[in-house]
Amino acid sequence: MLQVRTIHQMETSANYEPRYLGGIVLFNRRDYFEAHEVWESLWLDSCVGDDRRFVQGLIQSAVGLYHFGNRNYSGANKLYKSARAYMERYPPVHLGLDVQKFWSDMERCFLPILPPATFENTLTPNPALLPMIQLCPDPKEWPDPAAFLHDEDD
Repeated sequence: MLQVRTIHQMETSANYEPRYLGGIVLFNRRDYFEAHEVWESLWLDSCVGDDRRFVQGLIQSAVGLYHFGNRNYSGANKLYKSARAYMERYPPVHLGLDVQKFWSDMERCFLPILPPATFENTLTPNPALLPMIQLCPDPKEWPDPAAFLHDEDD
């Protein structure tokens, strides 16, 4: 009988789902749209149970940063709020991610555009404040995220 393991079960041995890791690599490279694409494929294909909303929060976090970088402040704010709401119910550490630190970093990054802030339409994220994702425990190895990205012509 085939045994299906959830993402959470894999985490305990630092054997994370490869697309989860691939999305993190892209996120940390500031390739937010691509990170969203990889995490979305995970979310659509095999993410079930408690991990589904967590991955959805990561997807929306990445797209929120993408929108912020493109000066779509309304979209950035909307996704920031919904992503945070998706991930609020999780424990302080989930799938190796320090959820509290992640949202503290995201808030610091987004603070200049969060209501009731007033700002000019030229504002983009401060590179020094862009969040990075670190996992504990570290994975056994990091995948090449290119393996999860598909050309538009495919």
